[in-house]
Amino acid sequence: MSGQDHSDIQSHIRTYMLVFGALAILTVVTVGASYLEVTSGESIFIALIVASVKGSLVASYFMHLISERTMIINILLLTIAFFFVLMFLPLMTTTDASQILQ
Repeated sequence: MSGQDHSDIQSHIRTYMLVFGALAILTVVTVGASYLEVTSGESIFIALIVASVKGSLVASYFMHLISERTMIINILLLTIAFFFVLMFLPLMTTTDASQILQ
């Protein structure tokens, strides 16, 4: 083998099986939530929460992004910076225009 022993492989298999079990349970929760008598806003909220958890499990374990934590944090910080620039740039232009008109 290529430097991995049997217990290391078994550990990875156990992790993948636990993630599979969590995804199966969340799928049952999704189906069960569709039968609840709630408003459309509440059902959308429940669906988004379950979908976010399922998506993060898939991305973290099956796409191996859990080991790329620093890169993901850096990309998230860059995204937040661009968000604030794109939100406050139009705000600054309207503030400047209102000061010129006075």
